[in-house]
Amino acid sequence: MSEVKGTVGGGPAFVVDRGGESSVHDTVRWGLAVGALGVVFGDIGTSPIYTLQTVFDPGDPHPVRVTSENVYGVVSLVFWSVMIIVTVTYVLLAMRADNDGEGGIMALITLVRRWSSAGGRRTAAILAALGIFGASLFFGDSMITPAISVLSAVEGVKVIQPSLKDLVVPITAVIIIALFLVQRRGTAAVGRMFGPVMIVWFTTIGACGIAGIAKHPRILEALSPTYALGFLAGHFGTAFFALAAIVLAVTGAEALYADMGHFGRRSITRAWLVLVFPACVLSYFGQGALILEDPAHASSPFFLLAPDWARVPLVLLATAATVIASQAVITGAYSVASQAAQLGYLPRLRIAHTSESAIGQIYVPWINWLLMVSVLTLVFAFRSSAALAFAFGMAVTGTITITTLLFFYVAQRRWNIPRWLIALGAIPLLGVDLLFVAANITKLVHGAWLPLLIGLTVFAVMTTWQRGRQIVTAERIRREGPLHQFIDEIATGTPPTVSVPGTAVFLNRGKDTAPLALRANVERNHVRHEHIVIMSVEVEPVPRIPDGERLSVEHLGPAEDGVTHVTARYGYMETPNIPKALAMVDPDATDGPLDLDRASYFLSTIELRRGPEPTMMSWRKQLFIAASYLTADAASYFGLPRDRTIIMGSQIQV
Repeated sequence: MSEVKGTVGGGPAFVVDRGGESSVHDTVRWGLAVGALGVVFGDIGTSPIYTLQTVFDPGDPHPVRVTSENVYGVVSLVFWSVMIIVTVTYVLLAMRADNDGEGGIMALITLVRRWSSAGGRRTAAILAALGIFGASLFFGDSMITPAISVLSAVEGVKVIQPSLKDLVVPITAVIIIALFLVQRRGTAAVGRMFGPVMIVWFTTIGACGIAGIAKHPRILEALSPTYALGFLAGHFGTAFFALAAIVLAVTGAEALYADMGHFGRRSITRAWLVLVFPACVLSYFGQGALILEDPAHASSPFFLLAPDWARVPLVLLATAATVIASQAVITGAYSVASQAAQLGYLPRLRIAHTSESAIGQIYVPWINWLLMVSVLTLVFAFRSSAALAFAFGMAVTGTITITTLLFFYVAQRRWNIPRWLIALGAIPLLGVDLLFVAANITKLVHGAWLPLLIGLTVFAVMTTWQRGRQIVTAERIRREGPLHQFIDEIATGTPPTVSVPGTAVFLNRGKDTAPLALRANVERNHVRHEHIVIMSVEVEPVPRIPDGERLSVEHLGPAEDGVTHVTARYGYMETPNIPKALAMVDPDATDGPLDLDRASYFLSTIELRRGPEPTMMSWRKQLFIAASYLTADAASYFGLPRDRTIIMGSQIQV
């Protein structure tokens, strides 16, 4: 039998004989599918708790009356919205546009940049800006999801005992505080329980849905798109406003794409089609049947679908499921923030890796505490899942629309698909997305302004940081001067220096300019080390770089001068470690081994001041300087030994 090598979900290669290939592939993929249930589908899997309840909420500014015709129309719209947006847009299309196995809106941004030609750079720049706004909206989603998910689950106690309604907000706050406090410990231990819990969850909501359908099986007629189209055409005013709540059924769709690198496209697709999609559909149809039986059930159709004896366990299970959903979106926010920082859209943030074996398990303290304060503020301000639902849809529809737009641009550039064929798919899908956006705009004064405000604020921070970095970099290049010219001056003894034994490592942005710390050491201290390593870190628009392609080494000047330039390449999902990278350098490439145990590391730090030049608007200068204080300590970020790190400062005006 011949051997075959392959990878699953971006993991390491394995070898099997061809006779056992199918079984090994299936075992691994089904294992990944179970893991995906706990991480990927928590948000979209808990949407049945509050979607139909929100649609028929009498407190809605544009309420949908509970009539037989409206129930059939709403349930049909829910089904076809999930089918079009999640199954077609994400599962069948977007997830095929991966960046070396990674997905999500940040991956799409890098693909837009990569596949833009000279003639399309202006379009690519506009689309990249839209992508950054979409990522900014995701932070709004990360704040709203824990609040609405946990609130909706805890509200189940009102069904069991109405007198407990005053405890909903305090219980929710306690759960959320506990959730954020345990983030620093990592999710590895809890993560192993996520998949099995979500299997129980989806099995339970599917079984409850079947019980509801059995009482009114005619609800299955709503599977026909004629009910959805008839509702839109015959009652457009009602249906249009209902879309602002119906979109809640697709919240979390972005997670399928964003977490593709951890589980693989096939595993996520299997989990969605085999369990998640059927369970959610059964729950929605069961709730619809229950409402048809008694319109009063529209107040809480999800929990009323369960028999009396099962409601307490269901509330507990729903709470566990919504905590899992919240965990997924919180870790997603960590990942997006980390990627944005690596790509230059955010300051370098302190990141802690919480697992030695799982690269993607990270903890970003600043983001964690910001999210906790924001989520608690939302809970105490809105106090109910129905009130928060008005705000939720805006973030979701904005991100989905931008993802769809970027995907079709990448598809045309990457696969050279004819434009007429792109238009054939893009026009109807974007039409659906924009219809949802328009419906949510009608909720602006009722809370939809919140995710837009969050998104615009984050967008302003990210674009200001990117522009500020360009200004500072240009001024820094001017001050540093050409590297090769400076090395030649050192070789000729201008200025005169004393050579001291040992190795000095100077971190620099590239090999074109001289590090400020090196220039200061030579020109002011008149000292140079026997071995000088100028170290540059390059972040590539790919998730990870193999160790074999990590380093490139180049001599600067004659070998006897002992000046070497080392470039370490990292993917945008990796955290650089300079000592570890230098340990990989071939001693022959540096004329002998580097004394890393006693090496000194030099950092150039910049103090920013607001200057008179019209480089940016005054408020953006202040924002950029304020954001610079969030920058993580460079020594910790690059893994440098604190006791052998020297920091030399300079001042730049922006």
